[in-house]
Amino acid sequence: MLLSPQPLPTHVRLVEVGPRDGLQNEAQPISVADKVQLVDALSAAGLSYIEVGSFVSPKWVPQMAGSAEVFAQIQRKPGVTYGALAPNLRGFEDALAAGVKEVAVFAAASEAFSQRNINCSISESLERFAPIMAAAKQNGISVRGYVSCVLGCPYEGEIAPAQVAAVARELYAMGCYEVSLGDTIGTGTAGATRHLFEVVGAQVPRAKLAGHFHDTYGQAIANIYASLLEGINVFDSSIAGLGGCPYAKGASGNVATEDVLYLLNGLGIETGIDLDALIRAGQQISQVLRRATGSRVAKAHNAV
Repeated sequence: MLLSPQPLPTHVRLVEVGPRDGLQNEAQPISVADKVQLVDALSAAGLSYIEVGSFVSPKWVPQMAGSAEVFAQIQRKPGVTYGALAPNLRGFEDALAAGVKEVAVFAAASEAFSQRNINCSISESLERFAPIMAAAKQNGISVRGYVSCVLGCPYEGEIAPAQVAAVARELYAMGCYEVSLGDTIGTGTAGATRHLFEVVGAQVPRAKLAGHFHDTYGQAIANIYASLLEGINVFDSSIAGLGGCPYAKGASGNVATEDVLYLLNGLGIETGIDLDALIRAGQQISQVLRRATGSRVAKAHNAV
């Protein structure tokens, strides 16, 4: 049974994942210069958190091979967090050398997904984070946590919210200041989303939780609104709707940042982001990729 809605937040922080989560699955090579241009355009639009790249083996994620060069060339604005994915200690050390001040680690709520994605169990993946957390604490680096497959798995189907809560609780207890819950295959609905945050919110403070929604079934915006009703005020999104999950058949991209901002603007929720500048940033990277933007708001804006 759903609880009464929380008051809508007055301010929402958007975590822009396009330069990392959005571009990492692209087949065509994307130059360091184009990545730098994208990050700088997102900074200029007013985003306060941008996930710039990933420090993983280029053998596994070739598109992220130039992350250190991107970090070296972007124009860092005061007050903006430029984060990176660092799933192991080697990746953390490389991120630290590149001047990264915040890193992210990821785990899955599905055992099958964990095995197929990173070749280990959920508990083993969490154990791998221990040296990262220790090194991060020693170097004054903040760590953000991701949990994937929170509303469905391509191999296991539905995932019990209690299972998600257990993983999120472990990440929070290890020292992740915030845990983002990801609907990796985009099968979640508003009701399931609200129930998920009720269950996980009993284990981890809601102020420490974020939502990460894919739009495979066209439900991402509805799920974000449902999350707002549960008091969640941090959401991951991707410029122009870039990205997807290579391990989830048919999974489309992350929800477009432009579309989320349009929703929030309509609700009178402050973000500090300029929609017109954001649309221009999405147009630029879409031209680089030689395809239309995945943002419905941008498409409508351009048609006017």
